[in-house]
Amino acid sequence: MNTIAHKTGPRRPRRHGLAATEFAVCLPVIMLLILGMLESCTMIFLKQSLTVASYEGIRTALEERAVVADVRQACQQVLTDRRVQGGTISVNPVDFENLAPGEFISVTITAPADPNSVVPGSFYRGRTLTSTATMMKEL
Repeated sequence: MNTIAHKTGPRRPRRHGLAATEFAVCLPVIMLLILGMLESCTMIFLKQSLTVASYEGIRTALEERAVVADVRQACQQVLTDRRVQGGTISVNPVDFENLAPGEFISVTITAPADPNSVVPGSFYRGRTLTSTATMMKEL
């Protein structure tokens, strides 16, 4: 008697829903990485903004007939243009216009990370970034 067996090939395991499960497991990790990169880039931009503002302030302080109000205005203009919130500007010494040539002037700018963050409950919560520029008076 001749019996013909029907071959279907090797049996494959069922994979229905496996891709959705893998996606559900990986999605939180991917989102955490994306939010971390976004927040890090925002804080790098904030730090760079503070650095640019402090250098603009110190350059203004070295101009002839400059006063503290001019320095603060130059710094604040950069902070405003770059949408930095809560920045504080400190000039040391305050009466730098009376300094002798060879003495140093410093401009320090600080800003809190919280109001400048794009991610609520950010990774930089409660931190303050600071930048200082110091130059010597020549004239």
